[in-house]
Amino acid sequence: MEKQTFQIPAKLYRIGELVRYTPFSRQTIHNYTVMGLIHETQWTEGGHRLYDESVFGRLSRIDQLRKDKTMRQIRDILNAEDSHRNNIDVTAEIRS
Repeated sequence: MEKQTFQIPAKLYRIGELVRYTPFSRQTIHNYTVMGLIHETQWTEGGHRLYDESVFGRLSRIDQLRKDKTMRQIRDILNAEDSHRNNIDVTAEIRS
């Protein structure tokens, strides 16, 4: 008998769920998205943003940074971290 494998779809979260599970308001999450601090993964047919699980780590990092950084500084830090992470991914891909 042939073994079947199933691909389980990733859980995607609406803004309301992010509000429920984080200390952020709906407006703050919307603002962070517009500012490019967090990114939606998909949109529903009705036009609602959907976020993957990585948004929770990103929001946690923002929460940590906003204690003593401006929003501009936070954006710059996150962009630098993303750039560094992407460079590591490219280097690893080149080596494999």
